[in-house]
Amino acid sequence: MSIDTVALGIIGTTLDRGRSAKRWQRWRPTVDLARQDSLQVSRLELLHGPGSDALAQFVAEDIRSVSETTEVRVHPVGVTNWWDFEDVYGALYDFVDTYPFDAERERYLVHMTTGSHVAQICWFLLVEARLIPGRLLQTSPPREDRSAPGKHSIIDLDLSRYDAIARRFSSRAEEGVSFLKSGIDTRNASFNLLIEELERVAVASVAPILLLGPTGAGKSQLARNLYELRRRRRRIEGRFVEVNCATLRGDQAMSALFGHERGAFTGAVSARPGLLRSAHQGMLFLDEIGELGLDEQAMLLRALEEKRFLPVGADREVESDFVLVAGTNRDLSAQVAEGGFRDDLLARIDLWTFELPGLADRPEDIEPNLEYEIRRIERATGSRVSFNREARDQFVAFATGAPWPRNFRDFGASLTRMATLAPGGRIDLDTVEHEMARLQRAWRNHRPAAATSATPGPELPERFGALDLFDEVALKEVLRVCARAESLSAAGRRLFAESRKSRKGTPNDADRLRKYLARHGVDFAEAQHAARSWLGLKIDSGSQGGE
Repeated sequence: MSIDTVALGIIGTTLDRGRSAKRWQRWRPTVDLARQDSLQVSRLELLHGPGSDALAQFVAEDIRSVSETTEVRVHPVGVTNWWDFEDVYGALYDFVDTYPFDAERERYLVHMTTGSHVAQICWFLLVEARLIPGRLLQTSPPREDRSAPGKHSIIDLDLSRYDAIARRFSSRAEEGVSFLKSGIDTRNASFNLLIEELERVAVASVAPILLLGPTGAGKSQLARNLYELRRRRRRIEGRFVEVNCATLRGDQAMSALFGHERGAFTGAVSARPGLLRSAHQGMLFLDEIGELGLDEQAMLLRALEEKRFLPVGADREVESDFVLVAGTNRDLSAQVAEGGFRDDLLARIDLWTFELPGLADRPEDIEPNLEYEIRRIERATGSRVSFNREARDQFVAFATGAPWPRNFRDFGASLTRMATLAPGGRIDLDTVEHEMARLQRAWRNHRPAAATSATPGPELPERFGALDLFDEVALKEVLRVCARAESLSAAGRRLFAESRKSRKGTPNDADRLRKYLARHGVDFAEAQHAARSWLGLKIDSGSQGGE
């Protein structure tokens, strides 16, 4: 089946003009498009603005006179100013949006030679976005005989076809990934995939990024690397502003974040710009964002959505356009359910969410991180630090299976101690064994961060008595589900959704939940009432708690 060539173009009010016989003695891009020896245009879709109707019709007649096989369709478009980007792009987009493209039977070329520079840019954007399933066509005048049709060239924007360009993009992406990892050659597959996706987001999006993970997993360092990567790629100009929201308490929180006017409150002897204004055109990193109060959360949401906010004591809003990166080790969804975090703010910052694993979940990365920490210590102290072979093997074996409850904070501190105590900067087996014993003593009474963050909120009602940490965590989550479930069956379906997929027959989720609650001496109605009271939720006296 033969494929027809269809060209799309705009009348050239300067280059295509002329009605006298002399017009054939000069180059006219739109007319000469139909005179190319090696390009047979079956149809030309010719666009023109108000006031160019007669010229477009005249050019169409000239094309028919030199190429009987070329069909010319003239389309008026409502562009009043060909140098107004919004006006031009909107008109071309509307034309393209309703055009009946048929890529299986036709190939499409967009003639870039005529029209304003703004129009040419808009054509490019429409082709690059694949809104036009075609390629760009550029024509050029003849060098000597001005009556000749000149030449043409076709530009394909499918960059994947250009190996050198593809390699350049790939190399730059790899460089960005390495930078985000601080140059550490990490081996954990899931972590590497996370960083690769984060690199793409960092250079292509200005939407908020949410970094989850336990304390010490590297959220702060990653945020600083994100800022520096964006700055190097010229995606950001302002400062990197970092604040731990856990340090913002009471009335001072509003002032610190949003600034205040002089005399706004007792002690406000001078105006303060606030952290959000300091981050204008830069990046704001709010670590432990779950610690923010509800009032501050409401102000932050408005600042994110409208780029405006009202400083304390001010009667006029100020502007700040910043990129937000937030970090937390808390379950923000659970905080929303408990009323401690705004659901609309979570929805705003949850577009790009990346959960960093703890060091214990990345045993493959112990050795590369060990090398990184040793180099860091050498730069800080100016002294050479190394392990002997036996000591290194012993520490790596220990570290690979260790819990590392404070993650890289524990890990870095451990290596710093060994480097400091090592005779002549050479870490030997005695130094390693001494450090291993120190860590084991420190961890013996440490409550894991994951367990701590999994049990936020108030203590369980006294009726449930003293529980082991494992049972306490499980019961709290069960009670949260029961508090919001309409019935025993609904709660059971939510709690056992995953295991139901692999069970044969018809599982009785309600019965499983009933038996679990019975172990704690309550039925569903009692558990639901106790849970709602515990969470401070409205208690529906008409609820039967049935199936």
